[in-house]
Amino acid sequence: MKTLILVVIRLVIGYHFLYEGIDKLISHNWSSAPFLLQSNWIFSGFFHFLAGNQTILSIVDFMNIWGQILIGVALIIGLFSRIAAIFGAIMLLSYYIAIPPFVESFTFIDKNLFELFLFLVTILFPTSKIIGIDLLIEKYWGKKNG
Repeated sequence: MKTLILVVIRLVIGYHFLYEGIDKLISHNWSSAPFLLQSNWIFSGFFHFLAGNQTILSIVDFMNIWGQILIGVALIIGLFSRIAAIFGAIMLLSYYIAIPPFVESFTFIDKNLFELFLFLVTILFPTSKIIGIDLLIEKYWGKKNG
């Protein structure tokens, strides 16, 4: 039962990241600039700089869209899911640092922090080695090198 819950967590956050990435991809006018310009904490100058430079902004947008899509796919199919979860946690940490909820309210928890902790669970319990392509890779390499 524990494994099933951990697999479902991996699939749910994988789906969420894939959905968010595809949604940004098909929204032809999407840009991370409005989000970056809302930054209101210690690194706000850095985030505002990213939004103010069109070349850098296009790189940030590309990395955001394709990072979410690739992380989502990796988690769903169970391919390199620990690495995908690490990158997903880094993305969410950067979102949280850019606009933390505690700057304007008394709460420390928002959806980014919540999902970040789910990524940490996925890193600690890599279910893709039980149900996923990582299991097949491990079996293949075990036979080949064993």
